[in-house]
Amino acid sequence: MTDPPDPIERELESHDAFARGDDCFDLTTTVFETTVTADDAEGKRDGRFHVTVFLPTLDAAVADEVVATPVEDGWFETLERRLADVFTVAHTDTHDDPVVERDDREVRVVLEYTAWDAGEGVDDAKALIEFVEGTFAQGIIPGYEYRGEAATLLENAQNRGQQAADGDGDGNSGGMPL
Repeated sequence: MTDPPDPIERELESHDAFARGDDCFDLTTTVFETTVTADDAEGKRDGRFHVTVFLPTLDAAVADEVVATPVEDGWFETLERRLADVFTVAHTDTHDDPVVERDDREVRVVLEYTAWDAGEGVDDAKALIEFVEGTFAQGIIPGYEYRGEAATLLENAQNRGQQAADGDGDGNSGGMPL
């Protein structure tokens, strides 16, 4: 990895949600593989960020079944349309359009932007990756059995739902005894 500009490297190193990898930083709070890198930007900006999120295609996420091509294509087109709004969660307004590409097994979401402030740029990286994760989760189609990251997302959502219904984490839903 080309080391990011010093202010960005310090922010990424000190942020509890990022870990240094071999050639990038990785967001540890998502189930997906991610890369975050940065380099110098023109002017008085702290840097230019390059964020990539690797998602499974719908067919790769479904266990023991083949997803029909029209369903896969419709799912991908919907994902692309939803990700067009990804930068609405970011501080930056200096960004390229999101690039969403797929092959048979993987979708790559590439987000590039310029940050005036290293801390805001790092916060943006986290928010953008979480937006991508949430958008993927919204696109999970009921009726399939999922594996890998999609299964983990569903399991996490179910656990959070049970904890929210429980209220205090003791396994009881509360309320008045009968």
